[in-house]
Amino acid sequence: MFTGIIEEKGRVLAFTQGEKSWRLKLAATTALQNIAHGDSIAVNGCCLTVTDFTAPTAATPGIVEFDVLEETRRLTSISVLQSGSAVNLERSLRFDGKMGGHFVTGHIDGLGRIEILEKRGNDYYMLVRAPQGSARHLIHKGSIAIDGISLTVAETEGDTLAVWLIPTTMDITNLSEKRPGDPVNLEFDLLGKYVEKLIALRA
Repeated sequence: MFTGIIEEKGRVLAFTQGEKSWRLKLAATTALQNIAHGDSIAVNGCCLTVTDFTAPTAATPGIVEFDVLEETRRLTSISVLQSGSAVNLERSLRFDGKMGGHFVTGHIDGLGRIEILEKRGNDYYMLVRAPQGSARHLIHKGSIAIDGISLTVAETEGDTLAVWLIPTTMDITNLSEKRPGDPVNLEFDLLGKYVEKLIALRA
């Protein structure tokens, strides 16, 4: 479980296909504090399991590696990662800490596509087209995770949604390197999905 509050912008060192799975290697610092083998880290909102790591030092960032399922690579924006790509990182939620954002599972519901990303005044406006049929999950003023970032939906029209971004969000996440046409991972609000399921069962 995650909150959608990004801890760090990491960098891809390599993303290669091995004999048993795809292997993702990242450089990071904050997100590698106090981690252990088997821990979960959200990478662009996708929950991945730590398979190997080297702890950071005062002089150098750490290195963390993940095995990536073929299905995960195929269905998420992880498929476009390459050496040098920026990724949003968040360690799994600890219940002895602060709870910001909203409940995020790290299980991606679909791949969105950025249609507009531009500065408007002091803030930034982003319009994203979600997969066809997603409109029922897009709630005005509701929560959504985009590449793992907890954001509030400002506008909806059909399968598109818009969000407003403060400069800090642009500074500390990978959105500063995104452009119109780029894919982003979408996770719809968990509570909304449960409500939908319960209503469907009662119908």
